[in-house]
Amino acid sequence: MTHAGHVALAGKPNVGKSSLLNAIVGEHLALVSPKAQATRLPVVGLRTDGETQFVFHDLPGLLEPAYAMQERMRALALDGVRRADVILYLHPAAEGPPPDLATAAGLTEPPRAPVLLVHTKCDQVPSAARPGLEQSGIITSAETGEGIDRLLERVAALLPEREFLYPADDLGTQPLRFFAVEFLREAAFEHLEEEVPYSFTAEIEEFRDSTDPVYIRAILFVERESQKGILIGKGGATIKKIGQHARGRLEALLGGRVYLDTQVKVLPRWRKDATQLRRFGFPDLPTETT
Repeated sequence: MTHAGHVALAGKPNVGKSSLLNAIVGEHLALVSPKAQATRLPVVGLRTDGETQFVFHDLPGLLEPAYAMQERMRALALDGVRRADVILYLHPAAEGPPPDLATAAGLTEPPRAPVLLVHTKCDQVPSAARPGLEQSGIITSAETGEGIDRLLERVAALLPEREFLYPADDLGTQPLRFFAVEFLREAAFEHLEEEVPYSFTAEIEEFRDSTDPVYIRAILFVERESQKGILIGKGGATIKKIGQHARGRLEALLGGRVYLDTQVKVLPRWRKDATQLRRFGFPDLPTETT
C-alpha cells in the first residue's frame, strides 16, 4: 500500500525552510534569501520515493504581523500547520533550544499532527554540539545534504496509507506563472536593499510557452516613485540584473530559453490594501468579504 501526505515546513522567518525544501526535492522551487520574510505564499514541492509520496509545504515564517500582507502570511502559515499530516518545526542549530511550536506560533493548543523538531544549518555548528542536538531533534544541512535521508525516513513512518496525491514524477503543483513571480522576487531580494525588496512584487501579464524562447511579460511593482528609480538603477543596470537572475532560474526550471520582458510601475501601499493583496494571490482573512 502506498503512503502519501502533507508535510508542513514551519518555523520563524529565516530558519532555512526554503533551502531545505529545495534540497529535498532536488530543484530550486522556493526563493532563497538571507533576508528574513522572503516567503510570502506557500510553495509546494513533491518528492516520491518508491511507495511513499511527500507533499512538502514551505510556509511563510511565523511572525508577529505589522500590516495587512503580514497578517495574511501568518494566516497562511497557521493554515498549513493545521492541515498537515506531519509538521517539521525548523530551528537553526546554532541558536540553541527553541520554544515549543505552539508557543512559537501563538497557538492556544498544540497542533493535532505529529511535530518533528528539525535543527537546520548544522554545518554551522561545531561537532561537539551535535550529540545534544541529535537527542532533541533531527540535524540537517541544506548546504551539504546531511540528515535529509534520515529526516525522510522519520517522516515516511508517520504518513498515512493513501493513494498518491500527484503523479509520481511531478516536482511541484503550482503554475509556471507563480514561479516566474517568485524568481523575480528572489532577484529583488538579491539586488535591492533596505525596504525596497519588501515593497516589491510582480504580476505576469503574458506567458507564451508555445514559443522558443518562452515569452514572459511581467509588470514589476513598488510602492513609491523613489523606489521605482532604485529598481531600475543607473542606466537600467539594476533591473537588468534582476531580469537576468530570474531568467536564469526559469530557464533551469523549464529546460529551455526564456525571453523576459519587464516594466516597472508604482502601486502605492499595495501591501496594506485588501483588494491588491487579493489580486496578488493572498486569500482574504476570515473576517473579510470579497
